[in-house]
This record gives sequence, structure tokens and C-alpha cells, in this order.
Amino acid sequence: MEVLQYRGVSVTPFSFPYDRDPRALSLEIHKLARRFGTTIPRAEAEKKKLDAVRQAALEIDRLTWQEGKVTGEENHRWLVSCSDFEGDPDGYERKALAFLARARRRPARRDPIPIAFVGVPPITSGLHAYFEEVGGRVVLNEVQRQFAMPSPTKSLTGQYREYTYPYSFFERLADIRGEVTRRGPRGVVHYVQSFCFRQIEDILLREEIGLPVLTLEGDEPGPLDGRTKIRIQAFLEMLR
Repeated sequence: MEVLQYRGVSVTPFSFPYDRDPRALSLEIHKLARRFGTTIPRAEAEKKKLDAVRQAALEIDRLTWQEGKVTGEENHRWLVSCSDFEGDPDGYERKALAFLARARRRPARRDPIPIAFVGVPPITSGLHAYFEEVGGRVVLNEVQRQFAMPSPTKSLTGQYREYTYPYSFFERLADIRGEVTRRGPRGVVHYVQSFCFRQIEDILLREEIGLPVLTLEGDEPGPLDGRTKIRIQAFLEMLR
């Protein structure tokens, strides 16, 4: 943030309170509204509109794990786009509804080994597709799903208290456990970025999740490398 400010970029900080204190979070939201010249009632009205858009993304997610009609990579792309709806929420909703109409007509895929994908959205291209190529089926994209706000609430403060990603790993772990129970994956892939503090969370995940874990580390954007492909193949073979 300091480097961006030094380069002349206007920066607006926003702090999620570590303890999820609703008063502190509400204060941050009010400060952000004032910074951009709006009000909480206007922001709440926009939230209601976006909640409807998010329902399309959450239906894509359901078709992924419950009916096997959406691939893990398609799930990743649609849910990760909920971070900003590609800058056009109305356009995103139109495209998502059109995709849903096509996906519902597909045959269900049940044979591949179900996998849960947790951690930050990967910057390695082809990762989800390769799992499907060698016999896996991603049924959960943890953080991407959080971008779609899967537990709608009436207020902005309530919504961003439910959003697990900015808080401690224990909030995320509770969400992961619930979805693992519901979706039934046989293994977990934990994707982390090089030099990111979230790598330390791998220790807690392995001790608490109760499933085999494959940890993959990304560095820079690029295609999936041969060594990682071999590790994925070995992990799926072990699960078989």
C-alpha cells in the first residue's frame, strides 16, 4: 500500500477486524461509504440487487457438486468472478443464467474422484482442468465460493461478518468442514502462494480436516508444470 501511495496511486484502506467485532466492522463500512460519497441505505439497496446476481453463481456451484453438471474449472471461473462481477453485474447475471440453461441439459458426471480445493484462488492456469483430465472432480472451491457470499444476510455488516476469508483460519476451517461433510470429497488440495503467510495454515488444515491433503504452491502466473502434474497423478492414485 505504501509503494502504491508513493507512486501516486490513491489508496483507500479497509480493515476487517480480526475478532469479527460488528461495531468495528460497521465503522469501517461507514468510513468507506463516506469516502466514496454514498450512504449506508444506498449501499444496502445495491447489496439486495447483488444478492439476486449471486444466486445464479450459487446455483452454478450447486450443479457442480450435487448434480455433476459443471466442471471444477467452470465453477472456479464463475465464482471467482463474483469478486467484481467482471465490472458489470447485470451482464454477469445474463451470462450466468445462459450458462445455467446449457449446463442443466448436460449429463451428470459421477465417476471421477471428488476433490475439495481450498486456499487462495490459483494463478496457475489449467490446474482444475488437469484434475478432471486424470480422474478427479473438484466439488468445492472454498475461497471462490466465499466471493459469492453463500450465506446472505440482511445487512452489509452481517454479510461481511459471514465472509470467512479475511478473518482467522478457524472461521474458514469451520466452513470447510461443513462443506466437506455436505459434498463428500475424498481428498483436499490446499493451494498456497509462495512467500504468503497463509502457508502456515497448512499445518492446521492437515491436523484438523481428517482427509488426505495435497499442498500445491504457486509462484508466478503460468501453465501447470510437469512436476506438479506428477504429484497430482500420484495423489489421485493414492485416493483410488
